[in-house]
Amino acid sequence: MSTELDSLDVDLLRALHDSPRAGVLELSRVLGVARGTVAARLDRLERTGVITGHGPDVDVGAAGFGVQAFVTLEIAQGALDDVATELTALPEVLEAYATTGSSDVLCKLAAGSHEHLQRTLLQLARSPLVGRSTSVVVLSVVVAPRTLPLLGSRPLDAPRRAPAYRGAP
Repeated sequence: MSTELDSLDVDLLRALHDSPRAGVLELSRVLGVARGTVAARLDRLERTGVITGHGPDVDVGAAGFGVQAFVTLEIAQGALDDVATELTALPEVLEAYATTGSSDVLCKLAAGSHEHLQRTLLQLARSPLVGRSTSVVVLSVVVAPRTLPLLGSRPLDAPRRAPAYRGAP
């Protein structure tokens, strides 16, 4: 389900990004809109799946897992569900996506050392569902995960501030 975001939605998401612990009242003050408007917008963004959580963002490198890699897997025909189960069972797999092209699945892995990464790669290779894997070790982050530039690139118009009569003497 796709949700059209307007400029107030994007401003709300930006405010949440800048102050993740802000409450509805604080967000309404920052945005210059009614508290009920903020609450309704947050509810809609959560209900439609635009906002997927409120947990902390964790830097796995800072948490002791400084070796990261992207791994492509060529898997047995029709085995995506079984491979997904195997990947979910490996705590080192941070993300995995079914893809087009020469490989079938793209995974992001994290490990505490190169040896730890090697053990994880060997574990993946032992799966009878995986025909071939290719890994690329991350050297540094060039662009960190982000969404706000994309969301702000084409918002629809909406009132951004409180109605003018609120500011009248």
